[in-house]
Amino acid sequence: MKTTPGLHYFNPAPHSSEEVTVDVCVYGGVSGGVIAAIEASRRGLNVILLEQSAHLGGMTTGGLGMTDIGNKAAIGGMAREFYQRVGAKYGRDIEWCFEPHVAEAVFEEWLQETSVRVLRRQFVESVDMHQSAIRSLRTVSGLVVHAKIFIDCSYEGDLLAHAGVSFHVGREDNSVYGETLNGAQIREKHQFEGLVDPYVVPGSPASGLLPGIESSSFTQGEGDSRVQAYNFRMCLTQREDIRVPFPKPENYRPEWYILLKRHLNTGWNEAFQKFDPICNGKTDTNNHGAVSTDYIGQNFAYPMASYLDREKIFQAHVNYQQGIMWCLANDPEIPAAIHEPMSTWGLCADEFIDCGHWSQALYIREARRMVSDYVMTEAHCCHRIEAPESVGLAAYGMDSHNCRRVVIDGHVMNEGDVQVGVTKPYPLPYRSIVPRRNECTNLFVTFCLSASHIAFGSIRMEPVFMVLSQSAAIAAAIAIEGKLPVQDVPYEVLRPELLARQQILKPVESN
Repeated sequence: MKTTPGLHYFNPAPHSSEEVTVDVCVYGGVSGGVIAAIEASRRGLNVILLEQSAHLGGMTTGGLGMTDIGNKAAIGGMAREFYQRVGAKYGRDIEWCFEPHVAEAVFEEWLQETSVRVLRRQFVESVDMHQSAIRSLRTVSGLVVHAKIFIDCSYEGDLLAHAGVSFHVGREDNSVYGETLNGAQIREKHQFEGLVDPYVVPGSPASGLLPGIESSSFTQGEGDSRVQAYNFRMCLTQREDIRVPFPKPENYRPEWYILLKRHLNTGWNEAFQKFDPICNGKTDTNNHGAVSTDYIGQNFAYPMASYLDREKIFQAHVNYQQGIMWCLANDPEIPAAIHEPMSTWGLCADEFIDCGHWSQALYIREARRMVSDYVMTEAHCCHRIEAPESVGLAAYGMDSHNCRRVVIDGHVMNEGDVQVGVTKPYPLPYRSIVPRRNECTNLFVTFCLSASHIAFGSIRMEPVFMVLSQSAAIAAAIAIEGKLPVQDVPYEVLRPELLARQQILKPVESN
């Protein structure tokens, strides 16, 4: 498969025989990772930040310019400072809707104020454990990092897995945690609104199913190993001075868009629903509807895949999504009411310049999730249980994108989408970001934290990730000073430190 220059998941740094010793090693230079590294450095610690890609910021700089949170009053500390620094770029006090390159500049400039050492294109290959603690990690490039504390800020949870920490991939059965929204779900959102035939030859099961449709049966609420769909958040524009027409991928596969055309022929016309405006005539464009930019059902192998196999999955997502955008803008079989206005849109010439103007960040909405002594569940999101020892708040609704397409009564339906709101922000506990004591005593996990599939769907937002990562860095400093396992950091010591850094720990009501 031919790829766009610079657009890769796995492109490791050249070989190195360097060996480094630091206080804190942050693995994953995404938004939370940058925040954790800066906070640890501000506290006088020697910090190294390892990022898998060539760019910092993850989804926050990768096209997710419309900040997802649900209640912005729940955002405190350095997370809020980030949005204030973005606002300053636009001459405003704060900005929640921003261009990708502006967000990346903020992170880069912020790191310049610290002594954090940043190394890019680094992928963990192995860890050296001693008495339930990580002594060092080795990357694919050969770099070895010794540290007192490690913070796994990656979207995939690769460091926690190498350390032997328990985790889960997929959707738990509703019975596991007494939930109602976990497991397989057929619901109304992002669903086919008309009857759409799933077969290659309409009405003929013998002709086989269109690509991406399964014939498997299921029971509502049953668990499986599926994860919600991935896509790329796109920064698009109609500005002729910077508009780059949608590219037609060299590996364009028209059979993947037959379902799209059948869906549009039912009269569905919301193709522009999620072209959310940000700044300077640009958008944060996301998935919307039954057939859109989510590559449904094609990511199940990703969380546990090798780096080389993830590269293949990454490129397949690029190919599919570039293909669907080209199809919508150019294919004469697309209704004119959609393809004519779509052809006035394109990529932005001043965004993602080294990646063909396509985001470098695949939206890994869910991969591994740690299983620690405290698991966040639907009951916490719905305020039936309040978690103790808060280190931050979550505020978004319980949200899962679709996981697969199935055939029901001779028609195609999407399965897995859940969108159920929460009434107010709720606390996230310290125990959900630290492993079990007998598994690892010097690791924090701030994205792939301990939560069920459906609770994670609420927690997994970028501002929350930043909040938890800052809290982890503060706790790391306390653990290092006291020579403590992370499980023994006293909350009565941690809490005032969090409050001093403007973290918000109690539920709030207003936006």
